[in-house]
Amino acid sequence: MAESVSVDMEVLLLARKEHHIRTGCGSVSVIVCGDQNKPPLITYPDVALNYLSCFQGLFFCPEAASLLLHNFCIYHICPPGHELGAAAVCPDDPIPSAEDLANQIIEVLNYFRLGAVMCMGASAGAYILSLFATKYRERVVGLILVSPLCKAPSWTEWFYNKMMSNLLYFYGVCGVLKECLLQRYFSKEVRGDAEFPESEIVQACRKLLDERKSINIFRFLQAINERPDITEGLKRLKCRTLIFVGDSSPFHSEAIHMTSKLDRRYTALVEVQGCGSMVTEEQPYAMLVPMENFLKGYGMYRPSYLSGSPKSPLSPSCISPELLSPESMGLKLKPIKTRV
Repeated sequence: MAESVSVDMEVLLLARKEHHIRTGCGSVSVIVCGDQNKPPLITYPDVALNYLSCFQGLFFCPEAASLLLHNFCIYHICPPGHELGAAAVCPDDPIPSAEDLANQIIEVLNYFRLGAVMCMGASAGAYILSLFATKYRERVVGLILVSPLCKAPSWTEWFYNKMMSNLLYFYGVCGVLKECLLQRYFSKEVRGDAEFPESEIVQACRKLLDERKSINIFRFLQAINERPDITEGLKRLKCRTLIFVGDSSPFHSEAIHMTSKLDRRYTALVEVQGCGSMVTEEQPYAMLVPMENFLKGYGMYRPSYLSGSPKSPLSPSCISPELLSPESMGLKLKPIKTRV
């Protein structure tokens, strides 16, 4: 098992290649990791993040790396201007809409000659991938969504995003802006307070935010703050969907709403206790068993194994909600609750 994991981690760290693809609304960066002969999995991060700051906690978890890299070639799509070392976008360029960003994805798939793909997105990125799935249903075989959005912004969210946009416009990536974003991503527990220092994952994210260009964050945030409601489109989706959300996430109620609108035969919701929006960074091990069971529905597996894995939340025989305790998962985690 150790040899398999080390090989997969080597693929993840060394066999990645960046592509800059010209699309109808600008250039987009795509990081390709793994064997391109394998089925494709595309990722899309939240506002102000890229594949490292949004997904590295999950992909650097050896068991998850083994599961995902064994079954997929990963295509990390960055929102325009969010890639590592990105220059500031020209302020005179038109701001892309959420629909423009979703249409960029089909151009990326066509560039790599990909057919149907598995999708994994976080918050704003989950919205973009969900919108993409409603527009191009035949190109999506499954959705793994972390703290997703589907409705138009509430007045509270709209005002909060507008406040961040103003901070970006007048002050750039300032301290107050970073605190607002960190509250969006993480639970209070890992952000720390006067008594307890903030965790290493928050410190690392804070440093990565320093590298972002304010105009680039501003443009993505504007697109998300003007997003349309896609609830009706969700009802027509037939692909399987696995949703993760922390119970401390500001988008917790949004994830519950989205789950209620998807076809219950193909949907499962995993709520992670004591966790914010970024389950991929804060509690990546809580995602492992549900993802493993989810992918079994596609005939995929992990070469290593976890003893005592609970029954898949997507199994037809799993009728009532099941509480997955840390003991049943074989992991030292806070409890996670799976809703069917």
